[in-house]
Amino acid sequence: MATVSLRLEDLPEEFPVFPLGGALLLPGGRLPLNIFEPRYLAMVEDALGQGRYFGMVQPDKRLPNGKDGPGLYRTGCLGRISSFEETDDGRYLITLAGIIRFGIAEEIEMRRGYRRVHAGLAGFAADLRAGDESLPFTRQILLDALARYFAKAGIDANWDAIGEMSDSALVVSLCMACPFGHEEKQALLEAKDPLLRAMTLRTLLEIDSFDGGPGNGKTPKAS
Repeated sequence: MATVSLRLEDLPEEFPVFPLGGALLLPGGRLPLNIFEPRYLAMVEDALGQGRYFGMVQPDKRLPNGKDGPGLYRTGCLGRISSFEETDDGRYLITLAGIIRFGIAEEIEMRRGYRRVHAGLAGFAADLRAGDESLPFTRQILLDALARYFAKAGIDANWDAIGEMSDSALVVSLCMACPFGHEEKQALLEAKDPLLRAMTLRTLLEIDSFDGGPGNGKTPKAS
C-alpha cells in the first residue's frame, strides 16, 4: 500500500505534535480525530494554513512531566490532514493520513498552547517507498490469529471488508484499530519494517487471545 507520493525534502522538520495515548498512526494509515480542546483547535487551524502537517506521538508514562506536559516517546508519525469538517459546536472532525515516522530531536517553543518539535525523518525514508508488501507468513495464519482475538474480545468482525484489503493495508488497519496497550502500540510503530510489524502484530494477537485452547470464532478462509 503506497503512502502519499512525497519526497523527504518536501516534508517539514519542525511541526506541531498531538500527544495522545493509545492512538496509533502509521504510514499509509488514516486516523479519524475529533478535535475540541482549544489548543488543538488552534493547532489544526495553523496546520491547515501551513501544509496541513502535524505529528502524532504517545506520552511515555515512564518519563516525568516536563514544563510543557508529559514526557513523550521519541518516535512518532507525521501525518497530513486529508479531510476536515467544522461542526456547528466548533469542533473539527479530521482525517489524518500517515506519511512517515519521525524521531524527536528536541522540543521547540510552544505555539498557541500546543507542543512543537524539531524532528529527524531521514532514518525513516523507507516509509515513503512502502508498497504492497507480502506477509512473512500465509494470510490464513493472520486470519486465524485474528479470529481467535476477535472471539476472545467479543468483537464482531466485518470479514467481507477484511477480505477485500491487501495484506499491507490489513496489517496497518489492524495495528491502528485493535485495542492494544500503549507499549504494544509503540512497539508496532517502532518495528523496523513492514515485515517485522506484521510479525509483531501476529504475536500480539496470539498473546492477547490465548486462553489455553483454540478460539470459538469461525475463521474465514483466505481467498
